This record gives sequence, structure tokens and C-alpha cells, in this order.
Amino acid sequence: MTFPIGPVELTAGELLLRPPDERDAVEALAMVRDPDSMLWNPAASVVDVASARDWCKSLGDWSPGDHATFSVVDVGSGRLVGNVSLHKIDAEQLTAEMGYRVGAWARGRGVATAAVRAVTEWGFEELGLQRVQLFHAVGNVASCRVAVKCGYRDEGTLRSASVYGDGVRYDEHLHARLAGDGV
Repeated sequence: MTFPIGPVELTAGELLLRPPDERDAVEALAMVRDPDSMLWNPAASVVDVASARDWCKSLGDWSPGDHATFSVVDVGSGRLVGNVSLHKIDAEQLTAEMGYRVGAWARGRGVATAAVRAVTEWGFEELGLQRVQLFHAVGNVASCRVAVKCGYRDEGTLRSASVYGDGVRYDEHLHARLAGDGV
């Protein structure tokens, strides 16, 4: 069972969150080819501008109802600074997973925190989700800080849970927010 999700735009301070499209391709390619993104949040199929264009177009298609992916754009410069996604949306269980990445040029400015907060609240308020969870490698300390700042409670460690971009299997932290949790 899926949601009928129509594309929307959200704002979070000086950030515009909108569905990805082909105009994001060049900066999306730079973002996913950054060494930190390649390690912690790889997009192996994105190797050149053409594949980045296809990837952005695919992420911008919300019609399957199983994800809502947003490009995060700095309003002042118009530059793509990251992306955030509710994915594995389950309309029957009212659950989803959260994912995010920030371009190297925008890290340390609170981009992920603002975007994750905005999309989490949108998921609760507009989609009626009851639980949103996120996973990150234990070694990805920056991602852990974002989760905690956004009110995602630490629910434990999943041992040897996933293989990351370097081909190594890592333990992961599981964080989650419930619709009734405060931030």
C-alpha cells in the first residue's frame, strides 16, 4: 500500500526544499562524488552528468508513493546544498525511513538539521506518519549529531548491519521519532 504523494515545496529558514530535477545534475554529481558522501551515503550509479541527470529525474518522481525526496537549495545563492528523503514509506504501518546528505561546500551550517526537521514534521503532519526512523554507521558522528538534534531517539546499535561505500560492513545506530515525540 502506498500514499498518493504529490510534489510539494517546503521552506526551512534560508533553505528551499523541492523535488529534484535535471537542473540539479551538476551539483548533485559533485555532492555524491565527494569522499564523505561516497563512504557514508553512496550513489554508485551516479558517475557523470548524464547519470546524475537521470538520478535527479528519478528522485523527483514521487508517483510510486514510496518516497518523497527533496533537493535542498540555498535560497540566497540558488545552489544545491543537499538532499533529504523520506523513503520506504509504508502507508499501512504509517512508517518511513529518513535519509540525507549535504554537499561538502555546505557542511557545518546546519543544513541537514534544518532539512531533516522540516521533512520529518511534514511527514507527520501531512502524511500522517506515526514513526520515522533513520540509520547511520556508528562511525558517522556528524549524522548522529543531526539525528539527536532533530529529536530522533537512539534505539540501539545494529551489529554488522550494512556494507558502506568502502565495501566494509559497519555497525549502525538506529534512531527514531514518533509523531508524539517532542524535539
